[in-house]
Amino acid sequence: MDELYHSQLRGYLDSLVPERPQELQAMETYAKEHRFPIIGPASGYLCYQIARTIGAKKVFEMGSGYGYSTAWFAKAIEENGGGEVHHVVWDEELSQKARGHLGKLAYGAEIHYTVGEAIQALRETEGPFDIIFNDIDKEAYPESLDVIETKLRPGGVLIIDNMLWHARIFDENDKEASTEAIREFTHRISTSEDWISSVIPIRDGLIVAYRK
Repeated sequence: MDELYHSQLRGYLDSLVPERPQELQAMETYAKEHRFPIIGPASGYLCYQIARTIGAKKVFEMGSGYGYSTAWFAKAIEENGGGEVHHVVWDEELSQKARGHLGKLAYGAEIHYTVGEAIQALRETEGPFDIIFNDIDKEAYPESLDVIETKLRPGGVLIIDNMLWHARIFDENDKEASTEAIREFTHRISTSEDWISSVIPIRDGLIVAYRK
């Protein structure tokens, strides 16, 4: 029953997202058919909403896949009057795929593409940023926090994906490195006096954290 309810809830939340452009829907279809982990419509729309709410002009994505989340941020940046979104991914093929999708969506000038390791890329990119989106290898989540804190402006928002980790965080016997890293990151940011954070149970869980 719990799994049925979860499936119903996910479908319901996705159904509430306004109709997306054909290219964005094609990206969703590809992800489903190839089991590629994108954040999905409800999470993407939340990212867009947050970016619009704070009037974001500069967004840095750590782990951008083939550009699905980038498209949501680019839409917000454009509607906020312009700015920049940094698409960072470790794989050249994914970067090229993102350029194709985002070009068809007419997002171009505002997107900066980097192929490389995301934490180092953030370290080397001039900030501060209004939003940082984090969806890198989970083992690297704790390491990323110190760098994020130097690059995100006070009043900025950090969004982190996969914080429920397919329910693995609830299994006390799961001591796998990625699971433990998510637990460590969640504890650190939830207990830090520098952040106001919440776990949003959409899809696989997002942390949304406001930097004081």
